[in-house]
Amino acid sequence: QVQLVESGGGLVQPGGSLRLSCTASGFTLENFAIGWFRQAPGKEREGVSCISARSSTLYADSVKGRFTVSRDNARNTVYLQMNNLQPEDTAVYYCATTHCDHFGNYEGYWGQGTQVTVSS
Repeated sequence: QVQLVESGGGLVQPGGSLRLSCTASGFTLENFAIGWFRQAPGKEREGVSCISARSSTLYADSVKGRFTVSRDNARNTVYLQMNNLQPEDTAVYYCATTHCDHFGNYEGYWGQGTQVTVSS
């Protein structure tokens, strides 16, 4: 069975950090790009970051300098390290197979999402 699963979300105070994981089952991520997206209540889905199969990366302006995406092909996992989190980062975070050149338009399989809440 082909599956993507996000993990690592939780409750954190402003200024804190979390590391999200996106792990594939049933296929290898080595030749795929992975995008990270988030959706807050009442807001549209937002593209956060993308990492290509060659490990090129891109970031939304809202998270650049605070978030870092990386991959560990041996673990079939992509990570999103989130630092200096702010309340505006509160959302459900999703990963999906994609093509970074067409980020937001060519997503394939989606994970179930993991909740990130930033609050005092």
